[in-house]
Amino acid sequence: MPASKTAPASDNRFQSLSPAALSKSEKSSVVTLALKVLSQRFRPGRAFTSPEDIEGYLRLKLTGRRNEVFGIIYLDTRHRLIEIAELFQGTIDGAAVYPRVVVQQALEKNAAAIVIFHNHPSQVSEPSEADRGITLKLGRALALIDVRLLDHLVVTDGDIVSFAQRGLI
Repeated sequence: MPASKTAPASDNRFQSLSPAALSKSEKSSVVTLALKVLSQRFRPGRAFTSPEDIEGYLRLKLTGRRNEVFGIIYLDTRHRLIEIAELFQGTIDGAAVYPRVVVQQALEKNAAAIVIFHNHPSQVSEPSEADRGITLKLGRALALIDVRLLDHLVVTDGDIVSFAQRGLI
């Protein structure tokens, strides 16, 4: 009669770790590793079906930034990733966004749809009037060239606000 097997050990070596147990350099290594894993997961050709698909990536990529960064996720006709790019760098409370450049880049990447994103270093995730205004302006400009603006994500270390989920797009 065969011996009974014990329950298999967890295959997650990181499960018992907590941030408090890590040194500063270990935390940095974990973030670097996570970004490498996410960059493999978010490679060209991957389809996105919801804003939640990219929240972890954006939060990791933008966490700790002291200035605003405005970026674009370029998608093909089936909402598969073409590229994720940071397009504009700003100050602690704003970034100049030029619709002409956004339209040029969307055409250059041959994008059928885009998702725009930016961080709020203030950690206040609520979209500003300027955020609403640029979203409306970009949506109109992109519509002229048949590129759909699917969402605008405002990212903080602890939260992401989706314009699409709030019915603002």
